[in-house]
Amino acid sequence: MTAAARFEAALDALAQRHRLRRLEPRAGLDFASNDYLGLAGSALLTEAAREALAQGVPPGAGGSRLLRGNHPEHEALEAEAAGFFGAEAALFMGGGFQANQAIFATLPAAGDLILHDALVHASAIEGMRLGRAAARAFRHNDVDGAKQVLADWRKAGGRGQVWIAVESVYSMEGDLAPLDDLAQLAHEAEAVLVVDEAHATGVFGPEGRGLAHGLKAELLTLHTCGKGLGVSGGLICGPRAMIDMLIARARPFIFATAPSPLTAAVLRAALRALQELPELLRDAHRRMAHAHAEARNSCGLEGLQSPIIPVIIGADDATMARARDLQERGFDVRGIRPPTVPRGTSRLRVSITGNVGAADITALFATIAAQRAEAV
Repeated sequence: MTAAARFEAALDALAQRHRLRRLEPRAGLDFASNDYLGLAGSALLTEAAREALAQGVPPGAGGSRLLRGNHPEHEALEAEAAGFFGAEAALFMGGGFQANQAIFATLPAAGDLILHDALVHASAIEGMRLGRAAARAFRHNDVDGAKQVLADWRKAGGRGQVWIAVESVYSMEGDLAPLDDLAQLAHEAEAVLVVDEAHATGVFGPEGRGLAHGLKAELLTLHTCGKGLGVSGGLICGPRAMIDMLIARARPFIFATAPSPLTAAVLRAALRALQELPELLRDAHRRMAHAHAEARNSCGLEGLQSPIIPVIIGADDATMARARDLQERGFDVRGIRPPTVPRGTSRLRVSITGNVGAADITALFATIAAQRAEAV
């Protein structure tokens, strides 16, 4: 069997299990992206790009930041982001996945412990696999469980630096981390609290600064730029010594071509918009509140906390069938299957974006409710 034939057989097996992933075109109302403020295709950011190009900001960097790829727009963005997010320094990288890899592969040392929520992003797990520190998971949002895992590690002789890794808003569950309790644990354990703000940036906190803003802990935050901010890339914010160590030693930073200076310029405009246009955040929360009410009233979904609303179906085939049905009716909702979510919890991941209105949201949840009734 040739290598290509082996892959064809593996792809066929995935298709039989309803787990084959394919690229699909955009179609219908946007309930699938992470464009929570509707900035990605906005006139505001389009005009910012035009202005930057007119001023000579280049689309490409031409090399890594440590060679000739460093541009004044990168440095201006980092300075403004550090100020906005309340950190000593910031580092702009090409994507959130790359940035998470860099953090966990570089900063925790041999003998350290990374104590992480069981549902942290795959990018953080990949970084841990590449790094030298021990990694231990605790049950999702279970601070007492985290304390027990830490105590067991100490009892077994662990004496290194502790890093506590969580998301502020979880990407598939849509729930919020108990950050105050985690910050207290970090203080007691003299740990660094690493908070992935991917789905909070632009949506939560004062002027969209995130849920970790103002926490009393030694803090490192990741603000991905392709969700609420509407562009792309990732901003790591924290103590200057940590940022400088990433510049000096993080392989995903050192060996990657620098992000586009044009992207950095557009991101600066997105950060200004959060500060100058309070209606962006206000409207996002109005859409969220309306969606939560409709999901509760139509589908019985309770305890919703964010723009991410999981509708658990269970079986992979049923999940994908319902997603296709919604798409055919004009709602772009995607089905999420293992390994992205635990086995038996395949779901519709409804995302309340800035590209839909109240009537669209009401119609979507009425349709999901009708699907459920038909399936009984």
